[in-house]
Amino acid sequence: MLSMGQALERCLSAVLPVLPERVALDRAFSRVLAQDIVSPIDVPPWNNSAMDGFALRAQDVLPEVSLQVLETIAAGSMPTQVVRPGTCSRIMTGAPMPQGADCVVMVERTRPGPSPETQVLIDEQPKVGQNIRPQGGDVGIGQAVLKAGGSLTPAAVAMVASLGIPSVLVAQAPRVAILGTGDEVIEPGFERTAGQIYSSNTLALMGMVRQAGGEPIHCGIAPDDPEGLARALDRCLRCDFVLSTGGVSVGDFDHVKDVVGTLNFWKVAVKPGKPLAFGAIKGVPFFGLPGNPVSCMVNFLQFVRPVIRRSMGDPKPFLPVIQAQLTHGLRKRTGRAHLSRVTLAPGEQGWLATPTATQSSGVLMSMVLADGLTLLPPDAGSQDAGDWISVQLIRADWGSASSPGYPWKDHAPLPDHGC
Repeated sequence: MLSMGQALERCLSAVLPVLPERVALDRAFSRVLAQDIVSPIDVPPWNNSAMDGFALRAQDVLPEVSLQVLETIAAGSMPTQVVRPGTCSRIMTGAPMPQGADCVVMVERTRPGPSPETQVLIDEQPKVGQNIRPQGGDVGIGQAVLKAGGSLTPAAVAMVASLGIPSVLVAQAPRVAILGTGDEVIEPGFERTAGQIYSSNTLALMGMVRQAGGEPIHCGIAPDDPEGLARALDRCLRCDFVLSTGGVSVGDFDHVKDVVGTLNFWKVAVKPGKPLAFGAIKGVPFFGLPGNPVSCMVNFLQFVRPVIRRSMGDPKPFLPVIQAQLTHGLRKRTGRAHLSRVTLAPGEQGWLATPTATQSSGVLMSMVLADGLTLLPPDAGSQDAGDWISVQLIRADWGSASSPGYPWKDHAPLPDHGC
């Protein structure tokens, strides 16, 4: 039986060569860049106002001396007048600065002059450069703003859009076949017969593949006989990876190992998730995940997700790990790594980890509740309340979920509009 590290090393041998493709920005979210993004322009393209106010010369501001308003410069338009001594221009946020002006005074620091339509009084002494966003202050022309291998977050996609670039070169997303197994499994929406359960693992895996950046392909449910399973697996071979769930243990109807043939391994020293088959079918990498829902999802996160991310060119394919203090003890025998499900909450000394009510690999609710997985090595024994442990984060919203209250104490809570 392999250790976690040994099994992961073998799984990573299935990483695909990174092949680039060009996609439009609205399809680029979570994809991995295959080339650097270099700015073809300055952002902003010209000095512009950071405030609604008046563009003027700082040296012209004197007590109770009004300035002549030359024009109003709206965002999206260009100035037509040069600001000379004793003059200014009304300007909106984002509008280009007029020639001659060296600062902007926000409208709240001004009041109408003797002729309100054409004159203004300034109620503060501005500094040169005040409230001006300089040309290229965000990004300069020729600057490398994003590096190959980086994931395209919404902010990164927005940055590319701000450069006027409509598409990006990214690594191709692997197509991942997902196959359920077992006569006892039926798709949601159909009427169950005695002894049947609804299929949940296939949908969980589709969501996890999509979160990892891959393209999931649902290939149905294979029956509990070798011939039917072989036909179902053949349907999966048009994809880059094949995932099956169930049928990898030692029961009389667990046929996956026999049908697949030569496997690289099929047991890992981990709890949950000891039965894990890894090999290839006609050259296509194959992962046979357990049928228990928690084991299936945990094994995907540990062994399949890193392979998908690496195949997309991600140099950081692993989920983040933090240190957290246990609020309750965890029972553990030596010999296998333990990936117990925990919730996370802020504490006085750092993050607090609380084990979910049950750690059974068949209780899906433990994954619904979990923010992370404990990373307890094989040689570790039981853990006591107060012990500090490593926790692998499995939820993108774990931090916000631990702080549901209104964050600003100096303001009344926002009204609930039922949105």
